[in-house]
Amino acid sequence: MAGSERGGPLDVLIVSLGSTAGLRGADTELADSLRRAGASVAVVLAASPLRPLRTLALTDLAWALTARRAATAGLAEHRPRAVIYSSTTAALCWPRPGAIRFDAPSAGNRPGRHGLWQRPLERRRLAQAPLLLPWSAGALAEAPASARVADRALVLPVPVEPSGAPAQVRDIAAITYGANPAKKGLDRVLAAWERVRRADERLLVAGVAAADLDRAGISVPADGEGVRVTGPLAPAEYRALLRRARVFVCAPRREDYGIAPLEALADGCLLVTTPAPGPYAALPIARALDPRLVSGDLGVALRTALDDPTPGYGTRATSALVSYTRAAADRGVRDELLPRLLSSA
Repeated sequence: MAGSERGGPLDVLIVSLGSTAGLRGADTELADSLRRAGASVAVVLAASPLRPLRTLALTDLAWALTARRAATAGLAEHRPRAVIYSSTTAALCWPRPGAIRFDAPSAGNRPGRHGLWQRPLERRRLAQAPLLLPWSAGALAEAPASARVADRALVLPVPVEPSGAPAQVRDIAAITYGANPAKKGLDRVLAAWERVRRADERLLVAGVAAADLDRAGISVPADGEGVRVTGPLAPAEYRALLRRARVFVCAPRREDYGIAPLEALADGCLLVTTPAPGPYAALPIARALDPRLVSGDLGVALRTALDDPTPGYGTRATSALVSYTRAAADRGVRDELLPRLLSSA
C-alpha cells in the first residue's frame, strides 16, 4: 500500500460531493481512517454550483457534473488503484466505476418528480459498483434490490465522538440544528417550543442564518423571547454549545442519517425527536434510551426531558454509541474495507 509514496499509483481516491458540512466531515473521517490503516489517499472535492437551481433534479445534475469533472482530474493526477464516490449523486456521471458510499439513495429521498432521472441511473450505478458502502443498514434497505444482491455491501457508519469534557453547568435549556430548515422541521420545533417553554428558558437555533430562515418562510421570535439564532458556526463552536445544552430537539420530516442528533447524544444531551421516515440512525437509540422523548407531541416530550430526565441517560447513551466510535470505524476500514477495495482494483 501507500503506492504514491513510492512514486506509484495512489491507493484510494475519494470523490467528495461535499454539498453539506456533514458530508465533508464524513469524507474527512473516512480519508483519515484509511490513512491510519496504511493506505495512501487523496480527496477531490466537487465544485459547488454557482447559483441555486429551481428543482432538486436540476440541482443533482449540476452536482453530478461537477463531481465528474473533479473525478476526471483526480484520476489523471493520482492514477488510483480504487475510487470511492461519496454519495450516489457523485457517482451518477462517473468517468470510471468505483465504490459508492451513501447516507441514503435517491430511491428513498427523491420521490416522484424530484428523482425522475436520478432513480433509474442510480439503479444502474449501484448495480455496476464493485462495492457499496451505506452509512447504515437502513440506507441499504432503501436501495434498489440490485444493490442488495451477493455480498457487495459493507455498512460503514460515520464515527461520532464526544467533543470534549461536558460543561460543569448545562446552562442552555435546548438546542437544535437548523440547516435545511424545512426538511429538518424547524417550524415544528419552534411551534412546540413556543407552546411549552418557560420564561427563563432559551432555545438556540444553530447552523443557519436568520436570512435563510426568512427565505424558507420560517418566523423566529425576536432575540430575548426564548429563541436565539446563532448563525453558522465552526464545528468546535457548535460542539461546545452541545456540551452546555440539556436537550437537543429536532422534528425532521425525513432523516437520511442524522449526524447532528448523534453528536448531541455523544456530547451528553437528551435527544427529543419526532419519529421520522428514512434511515434515521439515532431514532432507535433514542427510543431505547427513553421512549417518552420520541413523540409526535414534541412539546410534551420537551417538557418531560427538561422536567423529568431519566437518570443515567448520558452513561447509557455512551454505551449505545460504541459502534459509532472512531476506533470501531478504524477496525472496519482496516479489516474489511481496505482489503475489499484493493482486491477489486
